Amino acid sequence: MSRIGKQIISIPEGVTVNMTDASIEVKGPKGTLVRQLNDKVEVKMEDNSLTFDVKNKEDKKERSLWGTFAAHLKNMIVGVTEGFKKELEVNGVGYKVAMQGKDIKLEVGFSHPVVFKMPDSVKASVEKNVITLESYDKEMLGSIAAEIRSIRKPEPYKGKGIKYMEEIIRRKAGKTAAKGE
Repeated sequence: MSRIGKQIISIPEGVTVNMTDASIEVKGPKGTLVRQLNDKVEVKMEDNSLTFDVKNKEDKKERSLWGTFAAHLKNMIVGVTEGFKKELEVNGVGYKVAMQGKDIKLEVGFSHPVVFKMPDSVKASVEKNVITLESYDKEMLGSIAAEIRSIRKPEPYKGKGIKYMEEIIRRKAGKTAAKGE
């Protein structure tokens, strides 16, 4: 049985949840999120809470969808009320990052600067070598952060590149000169 799927999700004040047969819409002070529902997952709204169930609790795929959709809805509610935040760190000699209007301009060792276009749902800010991304959509935020990181992934020898703030780069020893006898 799904432990996450069994949990009851309470809907805070200021958040409205509208359900149709195929989708669920969550509106809050930060924005609106819509998710398509799977026909195997049943969502019930009672008072100010959401409960989840599946039609066949013995089927492994349906049990996995049970917890997945519960986690998605919980993230949607947290997103429209509090929002999410990710930080990326740019390391390297001569590596620079700056805002260019709403977009991010990265100078990370290429012959040209890379301008990364930000979508409307993600807000970016830069302070020294740290990029801070904020959004109410957790999936979009993670996707944008991964795309920015993929511009120049951190390398294991000197640690140069773009990494998540909490990420730990395992360092490797470089080549050593052979001793002549």
